[in-house]
Amino acid sequence: MANHKSALKRIRANETKRLRNRFQHKTTRTFMRKLRESKEFAAATELFKMVSSMLDKLAKRNIIHKNKASNLKSQFAKRVNKLAVAAA
Repeated sequence: MANHKSALKRIRANETKRLRNRFQHKTTRTFMRKLRESKEFAAATELFKMVSSMLDKLAKRNIIHKNKASNLKSQFAKRVNKLAVAAA
């Protein structure tokens, strides 16, 4: 167990940040799942904007790696574009 006051505070702060990061990551994954399951172009476009923004925020906060965020955004862009072609 920690012996210093600052170490105890660091433990509390780390736990708070861990829970916040976990919530943001899980929320993003939920929206990613919704985007994968969407079949209509209009809904997919709106979801893509949201997911793209969420992924950028996760990467900025070092919750996920920036290259992973970029790869996921690319993958979703392809999926949305495929829906656009199918809708036309």
